[in-house]
Amino acid sequence: MPVILSFLLLIGQLHIPAFYAGSPLQAEKVRKKISLKKVWDSTNTLRTPESVLYYPAEDILFVSNINGNGADKDNNGFISKMDLNGKIVTLQWATGLSAPKGMGISGNKLYVTDIDRLVMLDVTAGAILKTYQVPEPVYLNDVTVSANGIIYVSDNRNDKIYFLQNDSLQVFMEGASLQKPNGLYAEANRLVVGSTQSNALRFIDLQTKQITEVSNGLGISDGVVPAGKGSYFVSDWNGRIFWINAKGEKKLLLDTTGAKINSADIEYIPAKKLLLVPTFNDNRVAAYKVR
Repeated sequence: MPVILSFLLLIGQLHIPAFYAGSPLQAEKVRKKISLKKVWDSTNTLRTPESVLYYPAEDILFVSNINGNGADKDNNGFISKMDLNGKIVTLQWATGLSAPKGMGISGNKLYVTDIDRLVMLDVTAGAILKTYQVPEPVYLNDVTVSANGIIYVSDNRNDKIYFLQNDSLQVFMEGASLQKPNGLYAEANRLVVGSTQSNALRFIDLQTKQITEVSNGLGISDGVVPAGKGSYFVSDWNGRIFWINAKGEKKLLLDTTGAKINSADIEYIPAKKLLLVPTFNDNRVAAYKVR
């Protein structure tokens, strides 16, 4: 700090404004500045795209296509490959699925939920290597992979969260307190969960399983991704995107509900400041620059 500034502070002649050095007012200033600018739409040749996932090793996007009803075992679903300019590289890159939704990558494997099973695919070739069946009526939805490789899966119709252990899907947590878990994101010591029944974003401690509500009023929380500095982007399937900071304060960044364009399971690429939004019934992926 310059000598003159130090002296003025010492004698009480200078008053530092509240936004100096990271105060709450500065945080509010940053919050107001965050916005989205659309940079492209893909063509509408996708088929009920539910989730987008970035694969940095190839600098491409995977897009899961339900191609019908999300609960029908019709073998119509597939995964597409798309570049970061919105060009569909391979429409039906991986097939043999019915209603693929959430995706996650661990090592050289791509994991995707498919109604009542978790499917493991070769991340390079797209071939199905293995399936993990859940022996009861379920509606598996999102997937997240922790830093140590543990795979978590939400069942948002039956109040359960599974994890892959000993080569089978085991129940990590269950019960009405989960409030219909959908979007998942794994952090070092907790899961970040979008609970659609309570329209809330919540933390679940991985050790104690204690639930803490972060923010509410979020609608059908379909996708949850980190936005940096303890904040998150959360999609409401109805067509809204929220930014939520570490204090749970939220800002609505996008609302396409009037146009009846959904916002399903989103992806964010921090290095490119690019937010990817699958539009579900609109059959596209939309890309937004975060500003």
